[in-house]
Amino acid sequence: MLLLFVSCKEVEVMNEGKYNKLNREEIRVIINRGTEAPFTGRYNDFFETGTYYCRQCNAPLYRSDSKFKSSCGWPSFDDEIEGAVERRPDPDGRRIEIVCASCGGHLGHVFEGEGYTQKNTRHCVNSVSLNFIPDAEDKGYKKAYFAGGCFWGVEYYFEKKEGVISAVSGYMGGDTENPSYREVCSGETGHYEAVEITYDPGKVSYEELAKLFFEIHDPTQRDGQGVDKGEQYLSAVFYNEETEKKTAENLINILKSRGYDVATRLLKADAFWKAEDYHQDYYDRKQISPACHVYKKRF
Repeated sequence: MLLLFVSCKEVEVMNEGKYNKLNREEIRVIINRGTEAPFTGRYNDFFETGTYYCRQCNAPLYRSDSKFKSSCGWPSFDDEIEGAVERRPDPDGRRIEIVCASCGGHLGHVFEGEGYTQKNTRHCVNSVSLNFIPDAEDKGYKKAYFAGGCFWGVEYYFEKKEGVISAVSGYMGGDTENPSYREVCSGETGHYEAVEITYDPGKVSYEELAKLFFEIHDPTQRDGQGVDKGEQYLSAVFYNEETEKKTAENLINILKSRGYDVATRLLKADAFWKAEDYHQDYYDRKQISPACHVYKKRF
């Protein structure tokens, strides 16, 4: 992975009280009432089924059935969960600000009379003010975790696998809570660049996912992946249960029997920390193919 974000000066800080940690961009928007650049937010062109929660306090704010495409550059909703959003006159004297009713965190602005939907209301919300949780957990979906070098490429291939509901880039295996990208790159947190896969076991098996994992990176490399060197780029399967561990062990044994000196580690899954928004769907947003991963059939 090219170090494109070193100058971003991403810093995790602790928000006072009971709320979640916010990084610098989240503080700029949620606390200091800033605005993210249009068409850059993770949820701008995003329409999965689920619920949107406050990034700062985890309060539920919007249901996915109230989200609509406005082409304004920010996520748009025509209704909130009852009592979840508070309206306030904006300091500019022209607009109405919307904030989380639970913590007061800035969400964006509300506009009426534009005619986008029958409710004639548009909540224009910053993606960084939100966390989305899909209805997957109510449909028998499962999660799997893999680390195979730069998470951009791993995420890219898994998102295109039939039966995969979502693939999210993040960090796993270290000691620091909610680490930033810069902290992970320092090598001092012990985290791997990992990807959280939400999948439908009725459409794709864990074994199929694990096979894909071993075919989209080099499981024999011991110092990183490709040109990316360091602990955070090592190959690992983070298993949730012993059956997943056994499946991975069986596949590794097959690869070894075929002459591959597999370096992949098998580690018990622990806390997964979602990476910053600019890491999510990286190659799709750039509309380019992965530079850090290439598919190679091994099974």
